[in-house]
Amino acid sequence: MTVGVAILGSTGSIGCSTLAVLDRHRDRFRVVALTAHTNADLLQQQARTWHAAYVGLVNGTNGTAARGKGTACLVEAATHPDVGIVVNGIVGAAGLEATLAALRAGKRVALANKETLVMAGELVTEAARAGGGEIVPVDSEHSAVLQCLGGRAPSDVSRLILTASGGPFRTWEPARIAGATVDEALRHPTWKMGRKITVDSATLVNKALEVIEAHFLFGLGYAQVEVVVHPQSVVHAFVEFVDGSVLAQLGFPSMELPILYALTHPERVPDHGPRRFDALAAGALTFEPVSPARFPAYAMGRAAGLAGGTAPAAFNAANEVAVRLFLDGRIPFGRIAEIIERALRDHAGTPAVSLEAVLAADIDARRRAEEAACS
Repeated sequence: MTVGVAILGSTGSIGCSTLAVLDRHRDRFRVVALTAHTNADLLQQQARTWHAAYVGLVNGTNGTAARGKGTACLVEAATHPDVGIVVNGIVGAAGLEATLAALRAGKRVALANKETLVMAGELVTEAARAGGGEIVPVDSEHSAVLQCLGGRAPSDVSRLILTASGGPFRTWEPARIAGATVDEALRHPTWKMGRKITVDSATLVNKALEVIEAHFLFGLGYAQVEVVVHPQSVVHAFVEFVDGSVLAQLGFPSMELPILYALTHPERVPDHGPRRFDALAAGALTFEPVSPARFPAYAMGRAAGLAGGTAPAAFNAANEVAVRLFLDGRIPFGRIAEIIERALRDHAGTPAVSLEAVLAADIDARRRAEEAACS
């Protein structure tokens, strides 16, 4: 019997990669629900190809009476009764409510939307406990950790080491980085991703978000989660156990492998999609410390994680605003970190005990970021 899958953000990078994986495993999975933000044409094409029972378009006027519209369609797709696995590939805070709803409905959530755990890690983990849902990470780094852990308890783990490519500005001087253009920021050296996450990789904000994610996913303290720059993007993470043994997961850059593992975990199934690993082709593997001067926003994100409560939600919201302004050509690259810092400066952190508290912090940080950008 095949498992029904909902893909939130089906026209984006993660969504298209998920459909490529599913196409090779039609004997195991069927597409039940698809949602997109604005790309109605591609969504319609996907729906025809996969005979999706539910199709939702968040922003747009095209469509039929059978199509869900607005942000409610994300929750409707995620809780569809024929869906067993929800692939959340939405970018940004918009993915939070659908994740909570899916977990409360007992679904497996293959989570590529890192902002969900960053904004509301306590609420998300509680929703999984209450509803019997399951979170399986799609991020290559967290998938690597999951694979290395092999079911071991947090008490067996000494530390995690996540790798970062360093993005396009790894060797640039800070003054040059500050004036980087949108085109330069989007030239990621090893990964092909959406625009927002590519900019987050250039600032290393994505790695700060992943540190916060790892804290909630694996039940470890922030001091146990480290990051090193690894330009080749071949080693995705290391796990050091309490006896000093270290395991690593390797592979050429491709999101299809972690997507497949999130769909089948803990089982492994034969697959012939991504490029097979070749140690000789991988060549020399190098590692460097994170440069605070090049990546100031990374330290801000870690500090927000340590502060806890609504601070991570505020950090995420301020970053989303700053990245949007940069991509729209309204601020230079160097102001992204500045705007985040100013938005967080007066943030009155409160416990993240409810969705309302988290969303209020999100709205407040967005307002502060917009004000900072205009001053």
